[in-house]
Amino acid sequence: MNRLILNTTLAALALASPAVAVAQQLPAAVIAVVDRDQIATTCTQCVAATQQLQAQGTAYQQREQQLTAPLNTEGQAIQTAINALPQGGQPDAALQARIQTYRNNQQAAATELQGRQETIRRNQMFVVRQMTERMDPLIGQVTRSRGANIAVDISATLAHNPAVNVTADVLALMNQNNTPFNVNAPAQQPAAQTPAAQPPQQQRRPQGR
Repeated sequence: MNRLILNTTLAALALASPAVAVAQQLPAAVIAVVDRDQIATTCTQCVAATQQLQAQGTAYQQREQQLTAPLNTEGQAIQTAINALPQGGQPDAALQARIQTYRNNQQAAATELQGRQETIRRNQMFVVRQMTERMDPLIGQVTRSRGANIAVDISATLAHNPAVNVTADVLALMNQNNTPFNVNAPAQQPAAQTPAAQPPQQQRRPQGR
């Protein structure tokens, strides 16, 4: 009981006592505004990467047309053949094989196109990540050089003085780097398979005497 009272008293004194160390005063906020989207769409290497990604999208559309056009033609021909069957008639072996081949080709085309879409999506994300990794340190550099201690994207502001906009300075530094962005993301590593759990070994019972 005495220990509980002592601990409670000490806690009350700790709350009532003034702080020994005073927290350091924070500096006044000096804010710079930057338009990251404008930089990402206008810097020299950004534009080049975007054009290459657009070319990948165009190639996908061309491949999609190559795959779907004959499938559509074959699907219409098969439907015509099915409609020509007598009432209650069933497709013969040749037509059944044709239908199965069509379905297989349709599934293969869908699988290929899905894989191409995923590759393009990963390439886009990879390029965006490279742009961000190159841009953000430059934003910090320009922010410090202009005497600001906070950088805010223009999309987060309602209004601002053009004098605090450092977009042009960051864009100029981005254009000084002539290293192109890689528009082909690294291949995805297969997920590591978790080893199957081993069944617990049964312990032998000691034989009774």
